[in-house]
Amino acid sequence: MRKFNIRKVLDGLTAGSSSSSSASSSSQQQQTATRENDVQETLQSEHFQLCKTVRHGFPYQPSALAFDPVQKILGIGTQTGALRLFGRPGVECYCQHDSGAAVIQLQFLINEGALVSALADDTIHLWNLRQKRPAILHSLKFNRERITFCHLPFQSKWLYVGTERGNIHIVNVESFTLSGYVIMWNKAIELSSKSHPGPVVHISDNPMDEGKLLIGFESGTVALWDLKSKKADYRYTHDEAIHSVAWHHEGKQFICSHSDGTLTIWNVKNPTKPLQTITPHGKQVKDGKKPEPCKPILKVEYKTTRVGEPFIILSGGLSYDTVGRRPCLTVMHGKSTAVLEMDYSIVDFLTLCETPYPNDFQEPYAVVVLLEKDLVLIDLAQNGYPIFENPYPLSIHESPVTCCEYFADCPGDLIPALYSVGARQKRQGYSKKEWPINGGNWGLVTRSYPEIIITGHADGSIKFWDASAITLQVLYKLKTAKVFEKSRNKDDRPSTDIVDEDPYAIQIISWCPESRMLCIAGVSAHVIVYRFSKQEVTTEVIPMLEVRLLYEINYIDSPDPEQVPPLPTPGTGSNPQSIAPQSHPSTSSSSSDGLRDNVPCLRVKNSPLKQSSGYQVELVIQLVWVSGEPPQQITSLAVNSSYGLVVFGNCNGIAMVDYIQKTTLLNLGTIELYGSNDPYRREPRSPRKSRQPSGGLCDINEGTTVQEDRCKSPTSDVRDNSFSRSRSSSVTSIDKESREAISALHFCETFTRKADTAPSPCLWVGTTLGTVLVVALNLPPGGEQRLLQPVIVSPSGTILRLKGAILRMAFLDTTGSLVPPAYEPWREPNVPEDKEEKEKLKKRRPVSVSPSSSQEISENQYAVICSEKQAKVISLPSQNCTYKQNITETSFVLRGDIVALSNSICLACFCANGHIMTFSLPSLRPLLDVYYLPLTNMRIARTFCFTNNGQALYLVSPTEIQRITYSQETCENLQEMLGELFTPVETPEAPNRGFFKGLFGGGAQSLDREELFGESVAGKASRSLAQHIPGPGGIEGVKGAASGVICELARARLALDERGQKLGELEDRSAAMLASADSFSKHAHEMMLKYKDKKWYQF
Repeated sequence: MRKFNIRKVLDGLTAGSSSSSSASSSSQQQQTATRENDVQETLQSEHFQLCKTVRHGFPYQPSALAFDPVQKILGIGTQTGALRLFGRPGVECYCQHDSGAAVIQLQFLINEGALVSALADDTIHLWNLRQKRPAILHSLKFNRERITFCHLPFQSKWLYVGTERGNIHIVNVESFTLSGYVIMWNKAIELSSKSHPGPVVHISDNPMDEGKLLIGFESGTVALWDLKSKKADYRYTHDEAIHSVAWHHEGKQFICSHSDGTLTIWNVKNPTKPLQTITPHGKQVKDGKKPEPCKPILKVEYKTTRVGEPFIILSGGLSYDTVGRRPCLTVMHGKSTAVLEMDYSIVDFLTLCETPYPNDFQEPYAVVVLLEKDLVLIDLAQNGYPIFENPYPLSIHESPVTCCEYFADCPGDLIPALYSVGARQKRQGYSKKEWPINGGNWGLVTRSYPEIIITGHADGSIKFWDASAITLQVLYKLKTAKVFEKSRNKDDRPSTDIVDEDPYAIQIISWCPESRMLCIAGVSAHVIVYRFSKQEVTTEVIPMLEVRLLYEINYIDSPDPEQVPPLPTPGTGSNPQSIAPQSHPSTSSSSSDGLRDNVPCLRVKNSPLKQSSGYQVELVIQLVWVSGEPPQQITSLAVNSSYGLVVFGNCNGIAMVDYIQKTTLLNLGTIELYGSNDPYRREPRSPRKSRQPSGGLCDINEGTTVQEDRCKSPTSDVRDNSFSRSRSSSVTSIDKESREAISALHFCETFTRKADTAPSPCLWVGTTLGTVLVVALNLPPGGEQRLLQPVIVSPSGTILRLKGAILRMAFLDTTGSLVPPAYEPWREPNVPEDKEEKEKLKKRRPVSVSPSSSQEISENQYAVICSEKQAKVISLPSQNCTYKQNITETSFVLRGDIVALSNSICLACFCANGHIMTFSLPSLRPLLDVYYLPLTNMRIARTFCFTNNGQALYLVSPTEIQRITYSQETCENLQEMLGELFTPVETPEAPNRGFFKGLFGGGAQSLDREELFGESVAGKASRSLAQHIPGPGGIEGVKGAASGVICELARARLALDERGQKLGELEDRSAAMLASADSFSKHAHEMMLKYKDKKWYQF
């Protein structure tokens, strides 16, 4: 994991020592006289526009749940004011309340394409869901009372709003105005009651009589309010506090859940005592004693069926002695009680029923349970209540995400290949029914290309996601921790651990989509190389290498007087097939002075490993402890399938491994790459003359390689075993300068030196001090020769300088097209080849995919280098700085990527100050600079990434991925690509009342609410009680109405709205003036009475 140091103390020093940056101090792009070619650039500013596209993942910190049973749409509100709406798989939407206040309740206007949200800041909002991006039509802000509960009857436009004071106000959801009809708490309860009943916790109308409203108060009082007569018909009192209330569909009984873990069932016409009291999880106590109290039952639902017993479903209510037991949902059906344990605490649940009508048999078929970190759907129709397989991408956070990579425009066969191996990992035992939340319609896909997101996690797992066409679906999961021995408990953990928890956490992912080679770096200084295979194999011995990366320097100005001569370490020859146990005879757990030495942080399994189809271990590489010093975490990583090499670096140095021959090629401290060209005048602790050449490297100025030592194992290097932990360079401020970490690595075929006439394979190394160093690679021929002959590695002497740590490097040809690294096309590794295949393999050469021919490549290339502060384009082989752009002076770049867009390429950067910028290539012209998102936490810095076709993403919360686009074309097409939440569906027919019920009035009683709550009867509500706020989806929507007559009508309506608003303000001012006049009149009258009978001299 790259460490982002806000205080860049070395920026001035880096800039001062940089020969290229001293050529110009201008922040604009720099053009030098030595430019070899002018490239025709096609990208312009109008090709760029920044906007959010979609948000995937589980809603972070959920707080409310709602369901439209006709539209089949699920709504989830969160503690940060977010609103997530889910329809059929692939149809989901994210909205945000501007205030950011917690959503306390959601209510769908069933089959109307609208939703009411109630927030903790005492506002209620009406959302229009009939557009692809839902918007707020109206808002109402309560000024004097706090909202605690809302209820919107089916097919009604009057919303009941309960408050903390115990009152109920009524809102017209069409106009979002308050009715003058108010139910005051003191009228709802017994007049003889001396105490306040508490906040309103429940409101619902009698399913059979809309004129009767059931009001639940927190203290335990329930009132059945007659809306017409404006008085309470019945009052039901209980000793225990109420959490929720639910009706039986016939309207003759209701059930309450209480804080002592009991349920009370009441007969509507018998308010004296409950018909039945149940303690679902209470212990059976003999002799008629009261059972022991249990935890509160937070919610209960009472659902009936035409055939069989009703369902009573509840959350909470467990016994207090069940310490450590997981949260439970209890389903009581007749005499059976099923207790369903959940992985996380229950936020809310809803029972999904066949009918939207509350006065009909409910016929429940599923329960949707919103947990703190998951969404679970339980099938009530099958025995054992199995759960449905969740089709939404809600498992991103199954283990915390530690890193992210995004690949757009991948090879077409990749997603089917990953899906086929991932399909075998699916769990069994799910419900056989289809996912019941299936509302909405998919958007139109104008043009689609394969997109893959890879997430690395804290438990060492890696997930591959299909992200094509703004959807997300998990393809395959890889568990990297399987190659290591796991400690059973904390005491059993190895003493070599360098992290307290999550020792397998993924830090860096390097993936080649064409060859399917995968390489990961973990937090315990380990690297694992994987090959993709469709065949299952058993690996008898896991191939393993241990690398001893040591950091020891002296300053020429201040040599260490206590330097001890080096002790040679025994090493072995370069057997191509050698693995760790053979190549590391010196893996002792401690050195002579008792310090840990030569031991890795994790133990690799020594038993055979069964590897299923998918990614299979090719090689495990681990950095080891050195003389009591733990290995430093890996800061950069690169793999190349064509060369068969993997390279990684940290703040100590760099190591290169040939994963085909399983040998270490390069093992150097960073400063050893400089040779005699080190600008900081550092030199290795041990004198060069007393050391063997490290990993086949000679002095940097010679440019040749010592053949005999080119493939030594990591322990064959001579190191100073008297390395002291208390050395000054590890604690002083100068350590920041000396500890030059490897920050970027890039394999390529390019010109390594100024004198080169043709490109050759090489590795470009970028450091945190802004240096770019080039290492030449001499590869043996393909086929069997590649398995036998060693790879020769030598530094080229090329050194380039930039200001700030190097982040990214890429190469362009003379036409300005990207020159991607060479790769080996994927083939099945576990199928034995016949002779013909072997002959083909011998002749095959690595694929170098360049748009230009080899003749054009040899003419010229451009190296694009992006650092934390600036970008440079270097012409090759001349190594002249052709263009330069100072990206930021006051901040620093967190992520820079060279990406393809509109048949061209550009450099995209994300700065810590929140700016997203793009630059043309090769000229580095600024094309886009938008303030988007300030760096608020390290999660964003760790996960932000750009990819081709104008796509980018980051982890916006611990559970959610936010995708954005910087492409004008994608922004324009986004509306078409988004799914539709609302689809025209006929509302089911109301239940048949039957002949006799209709004749004798036994059916449901309707109510003309307009007559009761309308302004003509109820009057106007006090203006100071709540303030109406038009939403952007209301007046703003009207402003953008169509031309012609509709436009004129819209303008007239807008004028009327504004006039009405002004009249309202005038009315408020008039009322204030009238009140002031009344007050003055009253005081004047009092003065007159006081002094009426007094003489003038008594004043």
